Amino acid sequence: MNDRPAKHSVTLNGHRTSVSLEPEFWAAFKAIAAGSGQAINSLAAAIDADRGDLGLASAIRLFILRHYRRREAPDSGSDNA
Repeated sequence: MNDRPAKHSVTLNGHRTSVSLEPEFWAAFKAIAAGSGQAINSLAAAIDADRGDLGLASAIRLFILRHYRRREAPDSGSDNA
């Protein structure tokens, strides 16, 4: 995996900004947004509002990681250590 991050423009609360994500993360981010019926900008704004001191790109990567971890977690919750 040698793909370098690429800049993508998003609009957060009426202001354009760019976020650098690897193509795999951008594709996953778009898929999550589409699957939840949200626009990319809306999802990015929600992540931005909750990110605290974390950079936006890092916050998006962690959001994606947590999304897929939740999907793969067993329903019983027995392996949640």
